[in-house]
Amino acid sequence: MLRPNPTKGKLIIVEGIDGSGKSTQIDLIHKWLQDKGKSVYFSEWNSSPLVKSTTKLGKKQRLFTPTTFSLIQATDFADRWENHLLPMLEAGVIVIADRYAFTGFARDVARDVDRKWVRNLYSFAFQPDLALYFQVDIDTAVERILASRSKIKFYEAGMDLGLSDKKITSFRLFQGRVLEEYEKMAKEFNFKIIDAKLPVEKQQKEIRRLVNAMLRGWAGLPNPILSARNYEKKQRLSESNQE
Repeated sequence: MLRPNPTKGKLIIVEGIDGSGKSTQIDLIHKWLQDKGKSVYFSEWNSSPLVKSTTKLGKKQRLFTPTTFSLIQATDFADRWENHLLPMLEAGVIVIADRYAFTGFARDVARDVDRKWVRNLYSFAFQPDLALYFQVDIDTAVERILASRSKIKFYEAGMDLGLSDKKITSFRLFQGRVLEEYEKMAKEFNFKIIDAKLPVEKQQKEIRRLVNAMLRGWAGLPNPILSARNYEKKQRLSESNQE
């Protein structure tokens, strides 16, 4: 079990198999919170510059074993955690993460990496204040992926596991394994389940309800840009009244 968040900030994460539509929803929440005057920091999976070139080369040449793939992804996460996520949380910022340690838990175990070993890799991380899990069936996910891009990537499809020599079939089988892991984790890590087949507007309404409930009574760090604008506005009003 991940330890509770002890910082002044709030941690919101989204999880789900590829094609669940989570990225669309997290973008909407990010903009909505900024409009509400909150300081918000966004981070996404596999985005650390520290290991970017290594990851790109390894994927291109198909060098990764399940264990080395697990380690490189954990390194990426640890770098972002130490240099970005944790400092922002300690400052009182709302941190939004498009995928979190649970992605490692799900994908690595789906690649037959030891479950206990994987979880130990991420034991430094905090339990999110709000973990949103976008639940969708395999057929819908595959349909969305094929409609949105020209091809599925080698590791995304789990082709390294030898599940099938056909990429779409392999993708379906691998994502099915990942889905099973997410379903097992849902209760353990208190995932708030979002029906990812609902219209975008209905999903967003439910997410905002959950976010508002989490933030009730919490001040956090104000958005410095909006705070400056409000200060300037008050100054202008004060000067106008003095005239």
